[in-house]
Amino acid sequence: MGTDYVHGYTPAETRRLSDQAGTLADLLHGGTTYPPGSRVLEAGCGVGAQTVQLVTRSPGIDLVSIDISEASLAQAKAQVAEHAPDATVDWRHADLHDLAGEKFDHVFVCFVLEHLPDPAAALTRLRGLLNPGGTITVIEGDHESAFFHPRSAHAQAVIDCLVDLQAAAGGDSLIGRRLQPLLEQAGYDDVRVGPRTVYADQSLPQLVDGFTRKTFIAMVESVRDRAIAAGLRTEAEWAAGIRDLEKSAGHGGTFHYTFFKGVGRT
Repeated sequence: MGTDYVHGYTPAETRRLSDQAGTLADLLHGGTTYPPGSRVLEAGCGVGAQTVQLVTRSPGIDLVSIDISEASLAQAKAQVAEHAPDATVDWRHADLHDLAGEKFDHVFVCFVLEHLPDPAAALTRLRGLLNPGGTITVIEGDHESAFFHPRSAHAQAVIDCLVDLQAAAGGDSLIGRRLQPLLEQAGYDDVRVGPRTVYADQSLPQLVDGFTRKTFIAMVESVRDRAIAAGLRTEAEWAAGIRDLEKSAGHGGTFHYTFFKGVGRT
């Protein structure tokens, strides 16, 4: 199921994912709850940042959380133990292929499809795991939805490095705009996709810090060494781009980004 995780498995990346999940919890999870007793699959739980939201917003669900990284699973278990100690999660070091024959009432997929070489095939396999009338919820971003003030070609260039490196690794960081056709292609019914927009300026300091700085800029920074090694930017060019991007989190700066959330049924 997986491909190269372009951001890397580092403590900084774990912090970034946790900051993102906490800052955007209501934006991304709003409208998503599951009845107690529902069997729910979290496909690609990563370090557990979204798992915490699932178990706290839908207490009493029978949650199975899988990931292909044992290190990420260990961190996910620690996250849930810290933030939702009463929750019970069936943790599995597994791929979608390992779930053949199992059935779920709901599937939740967040920031996973962007890393896959064939997201349509993954969505089709997930549909096969759903009970009749079951639902899938998919959340993805689109890095070209990022625009900011002050404008800067240097800042845009470092964002483009992230887009290009993810494409080279077999993923698609612009996948948010494709959710509707992907879900329909995979055979889901009643597909509904909508934008979840983040806008931050100095009047919204929590979003400036939690999203602009600690989520988006940190995400771009995570590919610095790869971008320079690939010859996409020099060290000086990279530093200039990040310096300009950070101005969007400073006094008088603004930042905008759009996530896309899709729901389909079997």
